[in-house]
Amino acid sequence: MDRARRHFKPAVAALALLVAAQAALADGARLDELFDQLSRADSADAGRRIEAALTDELMRTGSPAFDLLLQRGADALAARDYPAAIEHLTALLDHDPEVAQAFNLRATAYYMTGEIGPALDDLGHAVSLEPRHFRAIQGLAVLLEEMGDAPGALVLWRAALAIAPMDADIGAAVRRLGLALDGTPL
Repeated sequence: MDRARRHFKPAVAALALLVAAQAALADGARLDELFDQLSRADSADAGRRIEAALTDELMRTGSPAFDLLLQRGADALAARDYPAAIEHLTALLDHDPEVAQAFNLRATAYYMTGEIGPALDDLGHAVSLEPRHFRAIQGLAVLLEEMGDAPGALVLWRAALAIAPMDADIGAAVRRLGLALDGTPL
């Protein structure tokens, strides 16, 4: 019986790793599917529904404890408690620096507290982890535009629009800057 118990724990651990790996692959496939749907959305309403599903997917880390920290960070951000948002999201990123949504949300909190350098850094991390994270790309575009780099901002706005073509705010920014810089809205 003791011998069976010795082999049971490693077998359970191996099974848990396999289940986690399969879940990660499924999550990646789901993100791919949602980003594909977003790029083909035929209305603003459809785009908003798909974006909501994307946000839900990006809020899943694969760990209930990390999901809780991510949700607490998002809730603090929504409540405009930016220091608490930064604290929760930093705690998550200290343990798992591969969560693009945590970087994106923390960047927003940093921006709201006037910490532009850390916001830029976090947005860069978010985009490096998930190059299709159009909200992080949008955040970078806003910051570049505020810093006076309208041409760089336009490149990013256009990249975000390619991912989310039905987003009215992104489309308006592309038209506004495109017209100002080169006389063409798109």
